[in-house]
Amino acid sequence: MVENVVIIGSGPAAHTAAIYAARADLMPVLFEGFMAGGIAAGGQLTTTTDVENFPGFPEGIEGPDLMERMRKQSERFGTRIYSETVNSVDLSQRPFKFKTDEREGLAKTIIIATGATAKRDNVPGTGDKELWQKGVSACAVCDGALPMFRNKPLFVVGGGDSAMEEAHFLTKFASKVYIVHRRDELRASKIMQDRARANPKIEFLYSHKVVSVDGGNSVEQVRVEDLKSQEQKTFPAAGLFFAIGHVPNTGFLGGQIETDEQGYVITVPGTTQTNVPGVFAAGDCQDKKYRQAITAAGSGCMAALEAEHFLSSHH
Repeated sequence: MVENVVIIGSGPAAHTAAIYAARADLMPVLFEGFMAGGIAAGGQLTTTTDVENFPGFPEGIEGPDLMERMRKQSERFGTRIYSETVNSVDLSQRPFKFKTDEREGLAKTIIIATGATAKRDNVPGTGDKELWQKGVSACAVCDGALPMFRNKPLFVVGGGDSAMEEAHFLTKFASKVYIVHRRDELRASKIMQDRARANPKIEFLYSHKVVSVDGGNSVEQVRVEDLKSQEQKTFPAAGLFFAIGHVPNTGFLGGQIETDEQGYVITVPGTTQTNVPGVFAAGDCQDKKYRQAITAAGSGCMAALEAEHFLSSHH
């Protein structure tokens, strides 16, 4: 049997695409993956506690709850969901081939919504079973406004534009923000550097690295080392944010789709179309700018509508 639409992913982009495709009677199949990218089905939102910026939830909602609701909505309209990871696809001819450990099949269209995984340094105290999501985060926009961070000192690790942006954003809530960077100079663009330097709440720790994050139920202090003098210092802090980039989960495509040098799928501007007709990409695997649940959901809707249009014009 050749499937009309195969959706690969499990976050807001994947489920929004599934809801739209299912309601269009396309009988979509969704592969939500099994710990794909080191993250449970549901994507990066499952590692976020309070989501306060997704419209329709004035009281806020837990990330895993939001994803569970989206999953139920996908199923309600007839999406078949498999907790399997798609390991490879063959996009050389239509119908396309896809393979998981359990099955292989054919698809007339594919929507890639595999997301991205935030990079984290391997710092003692920041791991999943440690203080991750208890003050250690990789998304200031998602978590920075939480009460636990208000009027407290915070740390940002990184030296690029996103680190400057995250630090600047956090100064709205924090008493002080330290930017820790291993080198003497930043990678960030001049305009972003100037903006950060002009902010009285931001202090730079150049040629430093974080050696540990400590605390009981939440972050209480951050220990840093001066890489030139090897001297270590401990600062009180309520949180630490990694801003060292993301890795898009696109390795399984095996270079069959056009990506940028970081691995983000390149789509035709204003669409979700890739350079392979019939293959669409939505969410964080193709968006390195906004990276929000709501923008991912929006692009998932676009991908489903474009897949539907493609199917009706390519019998």
